[in-house]
Amino acid sequence: MRVLILLSFVLFSGYLNAQEIVINGVVKSKADVLPNASVQNSDTKATTVSDSLGRFSFKINNQKSLSLKVSAVGYRTFVQKITLNKDSVFQIITLEDLDEKLNEVVITGTQKEVNRLESPVPVEIYTAKFFQKNPTPSIFDALQNINGVRPQLNCNICNTGDIHINGLEGPYTMVMIDGMPIVSSLSTVYGLSGIPNALVERIEIVKGPASSLYGSEAVGGLINIITKDVSKASRLSADFMTTSYLEHNLDLGFKTKIHPNVNVLTGINYFKYGNKVDDNKDGFTDVTLQDRISVFQKWNFNRKQNRVASLAGRFLYEDRWGGEMNWSKQYRGGDEVYGESIYTKRFELLGNYQLPVKEKMFFSFSLTNHNQDSRYGTTSYIAQQNIAFSQLTWDKKINNHDLLFGTAFRYTFYDDNTPATLGLNGRNNPENTFLPGLFVQDEIKIADKQSLLLGLRYDYNSNHGSIFTPRFAYKVNFDENTIIRLNAGTGFRVVNVFTEDHAALTGAREVFIANNLKPEKTYNVNLNFLKKIYDTHSNSLTVDLSAFYTHFNNRIVADYESNINQIRYENLNGYAVSKGLTANLDLVLNFGLKLNAGVTLQDVGLIEDGLKTQQILTEKWMGTWSVSYLINALNLGIDYTGNIYGSMRLPLLGDLDPRQPTSPIWSLQNIQFVYRGFKNLEVYGGVKNLLNFKPTKNNPFIIARSNDPFDKEVAFDAGGNPLATPNNPYGLTFDPSYVYAPNQGIRGFFGIRYNLR
Repeated sequence: MRVLILLSFVLFSGYLNAQEIVINGVVKSKADVLPNASVQNSDTKATTVSDSLGRFSFKINNQKSLSLKVSAVGYRTFVQKITLNKDSVFQIITLEDLDEKLNEVVITGTQKEVNRLESPVPVEIYTAKFFQKNPTPSIFDALQNINGVRPQLNCNICNTGDIHINGLEGPYTMVMIDGMPIVSSLSTVYGLSGIPNALVERIEIVKGPASSLYGSEAVGGLINIITKDVSKASRLSADFMTTSYLEHNLDLGFKTKIHPNVNVLTGINYFKYGNKVDDNKDGFTDVTLQDRISVFQKWNFNRKQNRVASLAGRFLYEDRWGGEMNWSKQYRGGDEVYGESIYTKRFELLGNYQLPVKEKMFFSFSLTNHNQDSRYGTTSYIAQQNIAFSQLTWDKKINNHDLLFGTAFRYTFYDDNTPATLGLNGRNNPENTFLPGLFVQDEIKIADKQSLLLGLRYDYNSNHGSIFTPRFAYKVNFDENTIIRLNAGTGFRVVNVFTEDHAALTGAREVFIANNLKPEKTYNVNLNFLKKIYDTHSNSLTVDLSAFYTHFNNRIVADYESNINQIRYENLNGYAVSKGLTANLDLVLNFGLKLNAGVTLQDVGLIEDGLKTQQILTEKWMGTWSVSYLINALNLGIDYTGNIYGSMRLPLLGDLDPRQPTSPIWSLQNIQFVYRGFKNLEVYGGVKNLLNFKPTKNNPFIIARSNDPFDKEVAFDAGGNPLATPNNPYGLTFDPSYVYAPNQGIRGFFGIRYNLR
């Protein structure tokens, strides 16, 4: 009996000694919870990872204390000794921000992976979390909250648009996915829609010249959409959003491992808007109706010595239309009921492969096929564009020289049913453009805190001959928190009116090309100053200031005013200038408040015969902001975002046109509430366009002659100019080009976001 009692005591004592203690907690920053943070018991090396809500949990045995080590990318490592005198412990761990934006690796400025602070070219980074502060159904809409970048609508009816950087129109901006220039020409107008937001890791933006590395289109800047690394992506993600306008958007992403060395990431985006709205009572849809699906897939291959190998593809189909409220497909292309109907099919394939050699050499390529079948009233525009691009680079370091050698080749095929591809004999003559090129870049470390970058690119355009685009950059670090960068370079751009300017396709005006258009040439310079300020209370402020200047020779301009029935395209008999100042402020306060704000002052003018005019549809100044605050006790995040634009010159149809010649100061503001109290799930909702701004403000109408879209009741004089008559008192013709802001008013939105790591 005594033996049994003794044995029971020993077993019970062992149970007590082996009793498990549970460690629970939440990892957060000053403003938000932190998923994927590493939490380690330093004594036993047992490790776990925080979930999407920053929560972690693990069990330990036979320890009276432990050292807890918590780390996350972009934050200072946290280490703390914890005494264990209970059966469970709960810890809230706040990591100090290292300013991940400044320490993050960027690739766009120099085609090399480099710490942002070390890059001689200023690169702005915007993560997926930044865009979630104002959720949108496309990348095009998401860019509205970036200072100096403005999505510009070019048509009141079909709502196509392009991206302006520092006042320069979309064709001056090169848009890329994972470093491959797959969005150009036709795709400048249509290609930014349908990129699944669930697959976007971050967007890198370079404002200013980059032609020496990326070619002739990179005159005004670069937008590089970086997709997620397959190995680090979530197993499953889903984001569904709907609005009170009955816009529905679904983003799905999932990862599969089909082989020990092959991971595949798939993203699907579907957007549906089928609700006809005519709040301004002009008989036309205020917002284009759309049915769009996009499928993106990315394959990563694990190779020896961690060499890179990836392959990605995307398919986009879109059916969009706008027009008179009673339009249907039976009226497509006819003159009974006016409508603008666009069918788009687009395929993209891109890859990156590191050669199996000792040297750091990469081969990359992209293939795109874009087919468009459009009707703008009775005007038909049917076009096909194929682009094949390949590039081989060699990254070589020799002493204090960081060299990059490269060769590139681009082939473009373009065909449409307009005069753009008609030969002298009147027969169809598609464009075939070959563009081989060579480039070299040398980043020289000239002192501990100074570096110099020199670059030169040579391209041979099969239509226009040799193109030289040099580049220069200088960077000095006064200390680890103060940087000055100076960048300069040249650019060269060949214009295809019908692929770049939607107004040429509306059918409302005749397109007149005055002469053989000469290629545009530009000279650019950009000066950037960055300063990071800390205080003893863990508050921080980042100040980013830039001055920019671009000079154009042979600038090609669209003249809407000489003849209201025409759009005249010709080289400017003079020059054009884009210049200005931009400032960005990032403020992080220790009680959980984050503020990002920016302002851009710009002057974009055309100088001809000594007279200067403001570029049409270009604002003189703009501002953006986002304010975020996390209430930890309620698991509630609040985001207030917005932008504001100064006046811009608008296209009128003559002296009698009663519409405003310039736009008013206008602003789009949004508020969002995000609840994060569920595991792996976020619920969000809010209000867009809080001020209910619409471009109809102070205007009698937006679309000219919307009651007579085929000009059947317009009287013309002998010169083809419209006459003022009792039923046309202003002497106007049908024209939808007077547009500067979305027609959508205030609306609510609601969404659910799921993320399984």
